[in-house]
Formats: sequence, C-alpha cells, structure tokens
Amino acid sequence: MRSERRGGTSRQAPIAPPLGGGRFLFILLAIGLASVILIGRITLLQVIDRPFLQSQGDARTLRHETIPAHRGMITDRNGEPLAISTPVVTLWANPQELPNDAIQRVMLAQALGMSLSDFEARVARFSEHEFMYLRRQMTPAAAQQILNLRTPGVYPQREYKRYYPAGEVAAQLLGVTNVDDVGQEGLELSYQPYLAGRPGQRRVIKDRRGRLVRELGVINEAQPGGELTLAIDQRIQYMAYRELRAAVAENEADGGVLVMMDARTGEVLAMANLPSYNPNNRAGLDPRGLRNQALVDVFEPGSVMKPLAMAAVLESGVVDRDAVVDTSPGWMRLDQFTIRDFRNYGELDLPGILEKSSNVGMSRLALQLSDTAIWEKYNQLGLGQAPGTGFPGESTGSLPAPVRWSRSERATLSYGYGLSVSAVQLASAYTALANDGVRLPPSLLRLSEPPQGTPVIEPTVANDLLNILETSVAAYTGGRRARVEGYRVGGKTGTVRKIGQQGYTTDAYRSVFAGIAPISDPRIVTVVMIDHPKAGEFYGGAVAAPVFSSVTGNALRLLDVPPDHEAE
Repeated sequence: MRSERRGGTSRQAPIAPPLGGGRFLFILLAIGLASVILIGRITLLQVIDRPFLQSQGDARTLRHETIPAHRGMITDRNGEPLAISTPVVTLWANPQELPNDAIQRVMLAQALGMSLSDFEARVARFSEHEFMYLRRQMTPAAAQQILNLRTPGVYPQREYKRYYPAGEVAAQLLGVTNVDDVGQEGLELSYQPYLAGRPGQRRVIKDRRGRLVRELGVINEAQPGGELTLAIDQRIQYMAYRELRAAVAENEADGGVLVMMDARTGEVLAMANLPSYNPNNRAGLDPRGLRNQALVDVFEPGSVMKPLAMAAVLESGVVDRDAVVDTSPGWMRLDQFTIRDFRNYGELDLPGILEKSSNVGMSRLALQLSDTAIWEKYNQLGLGQAPGTGFPGESTGSLPAPVRWSRSERATLSYGYGLSVSAVQLASAYTALANDGVRLPPSLLRLSEPPQGTPVIEPTVANDLLNILETSVAAYTGGRRARVEGYRVGGKTGTVRKIGQQGYTTDAYRSVFAGIAPISDPRIVTVVMIDHPKAGEFYGGAVAAPVFSSVTGNALRLLDVPPDHEAE
C-alpha cells in the first residue's frame, strides 16, 4: 500500500479487485482439459498402444540368439575319438560402427594378421552392410586378445570346429566338414543328419551396440548330434597306415590301399589309403588324397581271383578233385590271344595250379565249365554289386554279363582279368573262404551282433581252398613273404598290368595280395594293393605280401589271437 500526497492532502491507493469468477472458471477448465488429455495419452500409450510400442522396443533391444549344437563325436570300436567338435569363436563386425580413428584400425588390422590396406579394402566392400566376417573359427584365447582391444563394432560369435585326432591316418574314411561344420566327404557326409544335432535358441536383451545386457531365458535347448561308433580299431589303423606308407615309399609307388576285415563279422578293422592328407590343415592339399580308394576306386584284381574261380571248378562236378592239368609248353593260343605262365610248369594238380599261379592251368579248367559258371560264382560273391556300406560314391565294380562271351573272355575271367573290383569287395569275397563258405557284407560301423551272411561256397570246398591258400605262402613259393611268425596264414598274390592308352602296359603294374589268418580259426581277412611300384620289384609276392605279413602279425597280437603254429 502506498499513499499519495497532493496539495497537503494524502489518500490511500486503491486495491486491485480479486479474480473474476469467469476467469477462474476458465483456468480450472484449462487445467482439467490438460489433465484429461494427459490421462488419455497415458491410457493410449499404456493400454491401447502398449503391444505395438512394446514390440517396437523389443525389436530394438530384444534378440533371439542361436545356441550352437556341437556335432556328434565319431569314435573307433574301442571308444577312442576319431572326430570331435571343439569350441571356437568367430569374430564379425558392423562396418558402419567401426571407428574412423586410424590408430584403432591399425591395431585391429594387426591383431587380425592383416595389412591395413587389405583391412580397409574389406571394410569398404561391406560399407553398406551391417555384417562382415573378420576371422572365422579362432581359438577362444586368440579371439579374446582381439576383443580386449574393445574396438567398437567388433563382436564374437560362438561356434564349433571339427578336429581329427588321427590326422591323415583315417582321413578318407572319416571325411571332412566345411567351415559351417557341415559334412562334405566320407562318413561326415553320409551321416550328416545324424551327426549334426539341432541348434537351440535363447532370448536376450542387447543395447544399440549389440552388447549383451541381460539374458531372459532359453527358448529351446540345443540338442547335440548323435555319436557314431566305427568298426575300425585305431591301433590297427595306425599300423596299417604306417606299413602301407613305408611300402609305397620304398617301392616308389603312386599309392596304395589296405583293407582288413573281421572274418567273423565283416567289420572293417582297418582301411588305409595313400596318398592321404591332414584334415586339420588342408593347405597344399593333393586332391588325390581325398579319394577313399578302398571303396571308390576299382582295379583288375588278377591272380587273387584264382581261388574264387577254383571254387566254381570244385563245385561244378565236371573236374575231379584229383585231376591233373598239363600246362605245357607254358602258353596257349585262344581266339588270337596268347595266355602265358611265368614258365612251363608241366603237369599240375589243382592245388599246384594255385600254388604256381598258372594262368594256363586256370584257363584249361574254366573252358571245361559251363559258359556262366565262373560268372555266377563271382556274382554270388558280391562282385559287380554295391558293397552296401553307405559310403558316398562306393563303387559297384564291373562284372560284365555273360552275353556272347568268347572262349578267351571265359578264360581271362578265371585268372582275374576282364572284371574290376574294389579292395573292399575283394576282402568281402574272401570272407567266404574264411567263414565256411558264408560271405559277410562289409560294415564300417561296429555291429552289436554278427550278421547272417550269405552261403555262397560249399563248406567242404571253402575249407579245401583255405588249406590250399596256406600252401601258396609256403617257404618255397612266391607268396612266402606273407608268412607270419607263430601263425598259420594263407593267401594269394596278384600282379596286374595296368591299362594305358594303347591297352595293357608292359612297365606299369599293380601288386596285390589277399590273405587270411590264422588258418586254423580264421579271424581276419586282409587285402593289400600297391599301385605302380617303380623301384624295381613289382610282383605281388615281393611288394604287397610283406605289408600283409607285418600288419596281420601285429593285428593278431593286438586282438589276443593265440598262435597256432610252432616257430621253425
């Protein structure tokens, strides 16, 4: 309050009238309306638009991450690991989030083992994307060193990588997986759906930089792949590969194959191939090493077929078991072709024909049989048919149908020409000789119980041939180097000319040996093939038989098979 003095008279200043009722009501209405709008907006956001807004928020922060499932382990028959999955880390980056700071980029490039120019070029190539790989499948320790740089835009991704403890020893049988852990070759490819497993999924919250804020829970648990137990024995496999490699090197050969089967079950105890490769480090890989020659490749078997052809002769009833065949003068003309023996063996009985490996003797016997007798026996033994192992690309071989066969074709079939087989097919056929005439199909997986098998040779004939095979590796024969100290073994050598552009060559051979041990109670069947030995020796008895002797002897001892022969 103030007072004014005018002309000696003072008076008090007037007080402003209170807010009028209309103005007060207006303010109350304005406040009320604002409150209603605010409450409506809150209701709209919290009730009506809540699902939409929450989904939008989740889309920016909530993530569904894949939980990788590790691939099933592959083991040998004794549980020793042959293929396992190890945890690794893959580093990736969002190029749009990578810093422009030169020092940070140089440090990241050096940690990745890249030059700065290569790193910049890679980032530029993906500059319009939000994802690029920096390094695949690193060890967790190595990846952590890079993550410790805390470079913006660099993130880890957990994965699994296949590792093969046996390395090159069983590479072709096991096969390999690609960088995404998917089977590409061998059993890894055959059993891909079984081994792969099923990835899981979890819900997480991440910030705008992709960093984990909180894990909300697992949606689906990861299901690991199934385990695969193979029939091979890793100990025998190592020995087979070692001896095969030594023989290939000593004879300067192009390669080789060894297959060992259990004569009682048909399980493949060893399968070695050369050349080979290291599946854990495929730098400088020789493509030839990828092929599982024991199952995929075929060859003319040569004289190792003579015992199987002799089974047809003995079962025919046409030729007496005590028959004597005159092989003089060591050769014979047939359909304008000349069939020769190593030398003139003169008169030979049936065991002598196998012991001396007489082509002339087998031809004279074959021509006394029906046109299809030997073909039918080979067909019963599984030749010209898929072995049924389930291995990708397994070969059926070749057994031409007996349509308009000439006499020379019938003759050559009896001593192993004019057909082709794989090493596994040949070993399976020999199980009939070792198993009282019952052929067993080959199995790459360990069996819970022996298979039924197929009777294909009369038991008495099979036993007779088994004893003849023992005499074929006697001290005075070409197969003597196959003998195993302390054990009775039997087998047949084969030396096969390779086919060139102008027909059969005269300077390139395959050396083959197929054998059974021990004769008294057969346990294993082994086939060895050395491809094109060039160091001088090329006969099967000189090149392939020693490999059989070494591997078979060690295998029998590892399997605790008691000796059945006194030392000489």
